Amino acid sequence: MSSEPLISADEALRERIISDPDVVLDDPRVIEALLRAEDAARGGNVVDMRGLAIARLENRLDRLEQTHQSVLTAAYDNVATTSQVHRALLTMIGPLDFDEFLATLDTHVADTLRLRAVRLAMESDDPSPDSDLNPVSGTLSLLPAGFLEGFVTQGRRTRHQPVILREVATGNVSVYGTAASDIRSEAVVRLNLGPTRAPGLLVLGASDPDHFTPGQATDLLELFARVCERLVRGWLK
Repeated sequence: MSSEPLISADEALRERIISDPDVVLDDPRVIEALLRAEDAARGGNVVDMRGLAIARLENRLDRLEQTHQSVLTAAYDNVATTSQVHRALLTMIGPLDFDEFLATLDTHVADTLRLRAVRLAMESDDPSPDSDLNPVSGTLSLLPAGFLEGFVTQGRRTRHQPVILREVATGNVSVYGTAASDIRSEAVVRLNLGPTRAPGLLVLGASDPDHFTPGQATDLLELFARVCERLVRGWLK
């Protein structure tokens, strides 16, 4: 039978702390508990400036950690969005004819960008564009002359913007066709289709009202729209 004296749990804990104080110092919850115990022992009439300073430092550390996490999240989102747009661009430049290009825009490209609908809106000199060229569920929306400016400004006087991001109650039926009722936010990008053609629009519609909101960066949308613009100008020659 061992002759070594038995030590209590409290004594074992004391010896553990003495031999390795970092066990306590590296644990914020333990330090906080010790400081609270010290404050209680001191009484409510004594102001502990050291404790106040530590509390402020802890708050600053918490804010820094939250900021750090926000920066990491934003960076991850930016990388994911950039990769998403790059995949959509590669998909968009694949078709070898205009009909396949239009079909790809509203299927594979829309799926890649998590959109409900992608529409290429162009004006026609005909006040009643041919419905065979503008099926209600199709990607190409041929619209009467002057329609697009009203769609962009929505009747308000605004400065010229190449990209507009906005939340909507519902999509415009003339632009989105049967998808209009599902649209809750949209990106509207002006397209220069050449000196002999009226300007067009690339309209991206999402079911999520927060997918497109004013204040979001538009550089990737600009890149996507400019590539689409060059492709459309090539098809329309």
